[in-house]
Parts: sequence; structure tokens; C-alpha cells
Amino acid sequence: MTGWTVRRRRRPDAAASLYCFPHAGGLPGEYLRWSDELPEVQVWGVHLPGRTTRRAEPPYTRMDELVDALVSAVDFGRDRPFAFFGHSLGALVAFEVAKELRARGREVPGRLLVSSCPAPPLPPAARPVHGLPDDELLEAIERGTGESLAHLREDAGLREHALASFRADYALLDRYRPRRAEPLGCPLTVLAGSEEPWAAWRDGWAAHTRAGTELRVVPGGHFHFRERKADVLCVLRDSVPTTKGDRGWTA
Repeated sequence: MTGWTVRRRRRPDAAASLYCFPHAGGLPGEYLRWSDELPEVQVWGVHLPGRTTRRAEPPYTRMDELVDALVSAVDFGRDRPFAFFGHSLGALVAFEVAKELRARGREVPGRLLVSSCPAPPLPPAARPVHGLPDDELLEAIERGTGESLAHLREDAGLREHALASFRADYALLDRYRPRRAEPLGCPLTVLAGSEEPWAAWRDGWAAHTRAGTELRVVPGGHFHFRERKADVLCVLRDSVPTTKGDRGWTA
């Protein structure tokens, strides 16, 4: 693997791999903690440039460039079945990576799990978020996620680095225009918090696959995986392919 993927513990005998694509401003370490409770799965976190140990690298602000670089660098599923999990912005990145893998004739994930994200195409933002002044950007993120970012207002150094990641990630989102493509051949799981506006999400994502779409709603809001970790881990155990017959395919 490369600097694009990180893991908490090595599991050479794992039955499957799960690649986790973080939310806007998110870090892979939060998702890697799941490995402690998923002993049959090799959990990987997708590590984007511009943060933590990759802070010196310029972040990507356009989806097609990010996806091209990521697919070129990472050999997904080289030795075992694999699935993608993406939360919020990460769901869109995971979706586009799956499409690009298929376009290159490579194996696609056995399942795509998209969390807390409506299906593309997304309605255009009335005002691009990534260009807002610092205080307005923080307020916009808080409104959208329901999470307080008071700790960033209190720590200037932390705020500077965090806002750089947020701006890059929201630029990806503001500029995202999905390319037309045939529906994927892998099944989708749509995961949502009960307090989110999830009612139309399943039908929207169903248009992007020929292999079926399920909706799983767990108690909580946008960051349900923090509030109800056990429920989300249950969804993952049900969804990650662990046998050869469940492997993804290239069609």
C-alpha cells in the first residue's frame, strides 16, 4: 500500500478488506478504531493529502483529479474481497472511485456503503461554502452537521490546519458534478441517522446500481457512527463481503 491508505493493525488472515473514506475535514484514524471490533476484516482508512502526516502535500479540490490519483496509487482488493464505506463527502469519493475502477477494467467493491449522503447529482449550493470567511465557514459546517466546532474557535493553531482541510474538502463538494455512467454492478447500502432527512436517499442511490439497494437507519444525527457505534458496526458486519463468491466484479 501507499501513503493513501493507513491501518491500525495488520490482519493478514482477514476474510475481507474495508476501505473507509472520511467525511469533509475528517481523518482516517476515527474509522480505524473499528478494527478492534471487526476481527475478520482488514480495516483501511483513506488518507488524503493536506492533513496529519500528509500536511505538506497540497490537498485536492477537484473530484476527478483526486479520484485519478487515488485509483492510480492504490491496489484495492488485490488479495481478498473488499467493500467501500464512505461518510458524507466520503460517500461521493467512494462512489466515484468505484466508477473509475470499473472504467479501468479493475475489480470493484463487493459492496458500496454510502453514509449520510444524498445521491448525486446534488443540487447546486446557493453560495459555495469553501470560499466563506473563517467564522462563516465554521457556522455553515455546524449547521450542516449539527456538530459544535467551538474547540476550533478557541485554538488558533488547530483552527488554521482544520480550516485548510475543510476548505479543500468543501471545494470538492461545491465543484462536484458527477460524470454520466452506467449503474454499477455492486449492491449499495445506504446508511443514515434517524434525525437526518433520509426519506428519499434510498431511491436516489438505487439509480446508481443494477445490484440492489438497501436502506439502514440507525438512531442519531449526521455523526451517528459516533453516537451509535454498535449499531453501525452491526451494519458493517452484515454488509462487508467475506467470501470469494461475494467479491466485486469488473462488469
